[in-house]
Amino acid sequence: MLLADLFRSPHLPNQLFAKKSIDKLISDSENPETRLKKTLGPLALTALGIGAVSGAGIFTVIGTAIAGQKFDTSSIYNAPLLDFIVHHSATTGRPGAGPALALSLILVAVVCAFTALCYAELASMIPIAGSAYTYTYATMGELIAWIIGWDLILEYAVSNIAVSVGFAQHLVNLMDWFGWNPSLRWISPAYLPAGMTDLQGNVLFREGWHFGFNWPAFLIVMILTVVLVRGIRESAETNNIMVLLKIAAILAFIFAGAAYIHPDNWHPFIPNGWPGVLTGGSIIFFTYIGFDSVSTAAEEAKNPQRDLPIGIIATLIVCTVLYIAVAVVLTGIVPWRSLLDDAAPVVNALKHLTDITGSHSLRWIRLAVLFGAMMGMISSLLVFQLGQARVWFAMSRDGLLPKFLGRVHSRFRTPHVATWIAGFAVGIPAGLLDIGTLANLSNIGTLFAFVLVSIGVIILRYKQPDRPRGFRSPFGILFPVLSVIFCFLLMTGLEIYTWFRFVIWLLIGLIIYVTYSRKHSEFAVRT
Repeated sequence: MLLADLFRSPHLPNQLFAKKSIDKLISDSENPETRLKKTLGPLALTALGIGAVSGAGIFTVIGTAIAGQKFDTSSIYNAPLLDFIVHHSATTGRPGAGPALALSLILVAVVCAFTALCYAELASMIPIAGSAYTYTYATMGELIAWIIGWDLILEYAVSNIAVSVGFAQHLVNLMDWFGWNPSLRWISPAYLPAGMTDLQGNVLFREGWHFGFNWPAFLIVMILTVVLVRGIRESAETNNIMVLLKIAAILAFIFAGAAYIHPDNWHPFIPNGWPGVLTGGSIIFFTYIGFDSVSTAAEEAKNPQRDLPIGIIATLIVCTVLYIAVAVVLTGIVPWRSLLDDAAPVVNALKHLTDITGSHSLRWIRLAVLFGAMMGMISSLLVFQLGQARVWFAMSRDGLLPKFLGRVHSRFRTPHVATWIAGFAVGIPAGLLDIGTLANLSNIGTLFAFVLVSIGVIILRYKQPDRPRGFRSPFGILFPVLSVIFCFLLMTGLEIYTWFRFVIWLLIGLIIYVTYSRKHSEFAVRT
């Protein structure tokens, strides 16, 4: 009934495709009541990107991308979409890339290079908070802008819930290193779909809900929320320190592990063929949402036309080199199949080396890497929470979400209401749920956002060819077109059930748009 009412509206076509002019977007951002503080330079923006991209992925998800996933039952819903289209069969898992994850990462880097150039061009033209949401509002109209904004809310929230749970697991590992073992009830999720057992197979918690709360996961989100409310400069400075510590830990693993590489572990190099390479890339891709995170801070950049392209492209180069190096070393020191269901593959690989060699120095390197992994996850959480709050802030300023989300703190000049709500929206589920299997929702959301950003570049090339651009993607529209093609190809490497869940999320968003957003949008007044 709601949808029927929507499509009977005589003003519907005008509002659905109403676009915000770029000039108006920029002028709105200068409103003293909602203006954000401009403090970020190219180094800080690059650090934000590295903090996001090389966070949880390089320490946790990389193991799943290498070894793949196994499911309890065979189902067509578990099959990657492309695999089902080709073979029309159910599956009990997703093939891993094995040592060929290095090729997967090169594929991801190529796709991201195309997309990063598109982001750099739009960010230099439209230096406004909101990233892909703002770009689509300026190029495709209100309805598509709402869809991508709703999509960004999903990908940021799901990513951060998963990362915060991963951080809690590493913190427990760190406490165990020091011999401190708190009650499991307060360091594990309240909902455990597969239960929990110890190394001897003893049941600690049965499947389903139990009385407890994952306090480490909740508290880290709340602490970072306070940091973000205090100010973007303070947040960026905190992130810079964590990024340096994280890079140091990654390099420590690479150089320490390189001495223990066994080339036999690299054979066969492509154990599951090219489907495994594609799936490995699809699994690891969600970490590259960091590009979007850089552009969400566009409104707080000192010189966005120059600094945003530098931050985005530098992020891609640094993170791709680090990821490939870690993948090569990790698959060289342990058999790739041993990484199945390993939530901390880098740290556990060092533990394996320490156990078999008895090296005292490796034990301390493991501690350093564990600490660096935690810093990496904290920096990812910091950047993703910053990005999520900015998307809510931008949508609120346009009337698509309640106006109170767009309030700016009188002293700190940050969107404090949106930041606090985003903090609780992530922190509470992180304390209750173990939703690692939902990480693919972030993958498909990220790829979908990348597709629309690339299309936005193509549209503006034709509709506003003479508008000044601080940066222009080379070779005409070739790179935006390739970005669309390759992003969609990676989307086909995701399971069918991920596509279903994504569609359901978008339908929920459409209902909210029909019942609230279209009535409160600034364009609703004009129609």
